[in-house]
Amino acid sequence: MRNSTKMILLAALAAVFCGLYLFQGLNGSYDYALPRRGIKVLAMAITGIAIAYSTVVFQTITHNRILTPSIMGLDSLYLLLQTVIIFFLGSGHIVVLNAKVNFVLSLVVMIGFALLLYKFLFRTGKQPIYFLLLVGIILGTLLGSITTFMQVLIDPNEFMRVQDKMFASFNNVSGDLVWFALIIVLVTMIYGWRMVRDLDVLSLGRDNAINLGVPYDKVVKRMLVISAILVASSTALVGPITFFGLIVANLSYQFFKTYKHTVLITGASLMSLVALIGGQWIVERVFTFSTTLSVIVNFVGGIYFIYLLLRESRSA
Repeated sequence: MRNSTKMILLAALAAVFCGLYLFQGLNGSYDYALPRRGIKVLAMAITGIAIAYSTVVFQTITHNRILTPSIMGLDSLYLLLQTVIIFFLGSGHIVVLNAKVNFVLSLVVMIGFALLLYKFLFRTGKQPIYFLLLVGIILGTLLGSITTFMQVLIDPNEFMRVQDKMFASFNNVSGDLVWFALIIVLVTMIYGWRMVRDLDVLSLGRDNAINLGVPYDKVVKRMLVISAILVASSTALVGPITFFGLIVANLSYQFFKTYKHTVLITGASLMSLVALIGGQWIVERVFTFSTTLSVIVNFVGGIYFIYLLLRESRSA
């Protein structure tokens, strides 16, 4: 089957799930229910495409298909920020109650953290990508430990507000935030799409890419910043989804079997739409909100991550 045919099938499946989620069970309440469902579908599309795009780019840069941008500690930083806000300011503060203020603050802190980290590590002019990953793992573990310590000390009633931020949720997404996140993600992806063909060459390795005329260091730095902005935007909008990018990116590699990143990124984005919209439809219609989509994604993603590790160890 040609890749174009596979892409059409994925797009059709995504459209089917989108239609089911939007129109099933409306019972004539188009004025109220349909706009709310539309905002949720748009939020899922923004989140899925941003995570898929950033994960494929990040894995190409690191030449490792079991890593995701969350390894840089952005998810841990987001949870720490939410815990610190409630720990020191309380759940009644405007930063907690006002979703717009919380979104902007989270976005600025996460992007600022990533930019400072990249600036500090790349100041020598070299490309210490593996050192960058090591620092990201250490910082993520440190931030996670601080978060856990503060959550133990926090008031149990206040902890309930923190717990709401620990898992991604599409049920209470603000419409204004969705449009703001859409603008950020679109501008970032359009800027990065100009360099997407360079990723085809980057996948050959640093030396080969430089010999073929690609400014390796410049492209890697820009792509890292793009990945950080996309992950920060999706996390600030709905919360962290740890293993989702790992799933859709590796499924795209296996399904399309090509080196072209235009195909891989588009395929991973369509798979993310199918997974998120279809998964949310199952959560609401089949499980009747007895669980959340992020729990299912993390459970399936954890199993898939173990499978990838075992497969890599066997191939090694």
